[in-house]
Amino acid sequence: MKVFVTGASGFVGTAVVQELLKAGHQVLGLARSEASAAKLKAAGAEVHYGDLENLDSLCKGTAKSDGVIHCGFIHDFTRFAEVCAIDERAIEAMTAVLEGSDRPLIVTSGTALVSPGNLATEEMPSPFNSAWPRASERAAETAVAKGVRAAIMRLPPSVHGDGDQHGFIPILVNLAREKGFSAYIGDGQNRWNAGHRLDVGLLYRLALEQATPGARYHANTEEGITVKSIAEAIGTQLNLPVRSIGAEEAARHFSWFAHMAAIDCPSSSRWTQEHLNWQPNHPLLLSDIENGVYTGRK
Repeated sequence: MKVFVTGASGFVGTAVVQELLKAGHQVLGLARSEASAAKLKAAGAEVHYGDLENLDSLCKGTAKSDGVIHCGFIHDFTRFAEVCAIDERAIEAMTAVLEGSDRPLIVTSGTALVSPGNLATEEMPSPFNSAWPRASERAAETAVAKGVRAAIMRLPPSVHGDGDQHGFIPILVNLAREKGFSAYIGDGQNRWNAGHRLDVGLLYRLALEQATPGARYHANTEEGITVKSIAEAIGTQLNLPVRSIGAEEAARHFSWFAHMAAIDCPSSSRWTQEHLNWQPNHPLLLSDIENGVYTGRK
């Protein structure tokens, strides 16, 4: 199968490309720069120049493919509503090309806000409102209604592993270094879910090959890790104190990231694992932190 992959040179996308090529698929990777193109060529993928705002390039890439994995996203949280709208338009453009065919489309969403405070499961719908304007799931559901074999991949708050430079764990590590201590809010018993990037790459490939239209897949290998335990592991690695802080101090300490530092978002992937025979086997989040993946202290 020739697969068009957006976000192909990113942290998650490179794992997806690697997995697809290993399984014998061909990859057409979207690249917006020569550096991205060079990375794709080195991996063995074909390059398609463009970006998520160039709808013509997305349509042409989709037309050349037997299936699409859309894991590209503009990670600019200072204009989050705007980049969410760009994402929706990108999915709509690729959907228009896929209509009337049996070619699969896998779009990307997240588990964090599916059901805060409760165990999120695959049958639960994702919110869409002014506080969370990411519309990828809405766009996927529209694609299904138009007869496209579209499915949704929900990523955990932490997709971790070697090479992670811009995810949530690097944010916590950098804040700890800057402030001189590793922090959590209150008792720190709020939970994140997590998945290793190589396990996530495998799941994208399995979903592409076996996608059920309209299905939601959860890419977390761990249901819940307390933020306190994450902060403690970071503090140990950096040889820094670990502190509990209150909500007012958290707003100053974490800035825009305070909401995510406080969220409680356990998530199950039991149905996903059973339905796709997904068997994750890479290191867990705390193991990666304790083994120095994020601090260089192995």
